[in-house]
Amino acid sequence: MDTMRTTALIMAGGRGERFWPKSRKSTPKQFLCLTNSERTMIQSTVDRILPLVQAEDIFIVTNEEYREIVRQQLPELPEENVLCEPIPRNTAPCIGWGAAAVRKKYGDAVMLVLPSDHLIRQPTLFRKAMQNAIRVAGETDALVTLGISPGAPDTGYGYIQYDTEQETGFPNTFCVKRFVEKPDLETARKYLASGEYLWNSGMFIWKSSAILRAMEAYLPENYALLREIEDAMGTDQAGLVLRNTFGRMKPISVDYGIMERADNVYVLPSSFGWDDVGSWLAVGRINPENEDGNVIKGDVVTVDSSRCIVQGGNKLIAMVGLEDIIIVDTDDALLVCSKDSAGKIKKVLEVLHAVNRTNLL
Repeated sequence: MDTMRTTALIMAGGRGERFWPKSRKSTPKQFLCLTNSERTMIQSTVDRILPLVQAEDIFIVTNEEYREIVRQQLPELPEENVLCEPIPRNTAPCIGWGAAAVRKKYGDAVMLVLPSDHLIRQPTLFRKAMQNAIRVAGETDALVTLGISPGAPDTGYGYIQYDTEQETGFPNTFCVKRFVEKPDLETARKYLASGEYLWNSGMFIWKSSAILRAMEAYLPENYALLREIEDAMGTDQAGLVLRNTFGRMKPISVDYGIMERADNVYVLPSSFGWDDVGSWLAVGRINPENEDGNVIKGDVVTVDSSRCIVQGGNKLIAMVGLEDIIIVDTDDALLVCSKDSAGKIKKVLEVLHAVNRTNLL
């Protein structure tokens, strides 16, 4: 039997508001270099999967305003593979549209569905896990996900409970019992102690036919609209139908809409140095520290300062007597906040919007 074609759908429509002021509406975090690498987050995502997927089979779903920056950063991808949403509708419509595009082009294929802004420290192990997941998805109709073996009782991630007893017929592959939302600390500790829970990575592997059948079963109204979009693909009416149809879809995540309801979900416990790079705190985790525990980029002088994260711009930054502080400097904005307050950065954007300083968003 011929091996089924492997494709990838990379989701790149997020705003990255927790990375303000570097991340802006015009250039969100997936298009920035947040590590020591000179490659942006989305470029690194593509680099990781190129040994598994041909460039011509990689699709990007993003917003219309990011079409040109995607083309600039990923010139090796076919222009028609850049799918631009007319309006954001969460991940289920986004993934459904990508699956419809794959079905239209190939009939059926395995799909890797990946966020554009994750860090993988051990790409070889990542590709090995993906190869195993590709095999499972190609030989079954299961909806497959990679679960990250938890290193701590983290309250910042969703969790996946899996059945360690039920056989799936594939090595290191287990049936999912349930998806659970971000827990409190005590609950997270219980999850970790049980040995039955993994972090939800938000990475999925399935055949386009499998996910579209699930869409039809669990989100039938959205599926009907996807069929309209798919039928118009390749015609001179494609853009008009997309604009008239996509915004009518129910805005719902694929986790809520499908994964939490489906009964054919498999998970592969994995460990490959994964980080979802959710805030400036992640920059401290993923980049090397100096002898004082500071993570520094740019022209920075420190005196009696430790455990700080500093992203410099065009001017010298001098720090004296500071601990556990985040400083991010750009041409038109400067952020200074404690590490404990990193989760409140989005509130700055709310204030700027309220006072009509939208040029800084």
